[in-house]
Parts: sequence; C-alpha cells; structure tokens
Amino acid sequence: MSTMQATTVRCPHCGRTNLVPVAAEGRPRCGHCKQPLPWMVDAGDDDFTEVAERADVPVVVDLWATWCGPCRMVSPALEKVATDLAGRIKLVKVDVDKNPRLSQRFEVQAVPTLLILDQGETVARQAGAAPAPVLRQWVEQSITARKG
Repeated sequence: MSTMQATTVRCPHCGRTNLVPVAAEGRPRCGHCKQPLPWMVDAGDDDFTEVAERADVPVVVDLWATWCGPCRMVSPALEKVATDLAGRIKLVKVDVDKNPRLSQRFEVQAVPTLLILDQGETVARQAGAAPAPVLRQWVEQSITARKG
C-alpha cells in the first residue's frame, strides 16, 4: 500500500533530512525544527486517489513526460513553488506515458498540463510551462478563489 511509501525531503529551514510519506493526513513538518516541509511526490494510475485526491491540502498535479523539454524546464519551478508554499500545498507528479488512465481521465492534450485539486475536485487547469513566480501566483489565486 502506498501509505508505506515515503520520500526523503531536506528541510529548507534547518537542513535536516526527513522521511515524508507519499500519502498521509495532515501536513508534513520537520522532525527537528517543526517547520512545514515541501511535499513533493510521484503518483500513478494505481495510487493517485490515495496520494492526491484524499490529501488534506490543495494538490498541484504536474502531468508530464520524460521526452518533453518544457516539462523538464517547469519541474524546478514547480519544486520551488512547493518549497515556498510548504505546508499549504502538495506537489504530485504524474508521468503520462506510464499512467495512461490518468492521462485519459484528465484529457491531457499537451504536456506539461498542470491541475490544482482541492479535496479531489479540479479547481484550476493550465497547459504549458511558466516561470516559478507566475506558477506561484496561479496556485495562490486558485487556492484563494476556492476558499473565498
């Protein structure tokens, strides 16, 4: 079960390494300094519901492909946004070539396709790469609009 899977995350505040489950309730915090940790995980056809749709925080879904140049460019920008918004969002990366059911479900026409899910519901969507400040603004506006 994917709840047993975890990823290693270095705390941006104190530098300590933490083991963060890919699917869990709540928001991950550093075991040392207790600051929020960036939550970045991979998901696929078999565990997407558990990893992304059941998350307690809004989820940014990156539907990407290994052969896609813009996908490789946007990945570090998304990781920066996830680090900047640690404790507020979860970044879930999905390789569309390895996960055709999710690609079909979300009607992916181009990669990267970015989604924001809130309690499993798609609240925002965009295709294409963008720099970190633009992505962060899009994420924050989408989350704020949903709460408002």
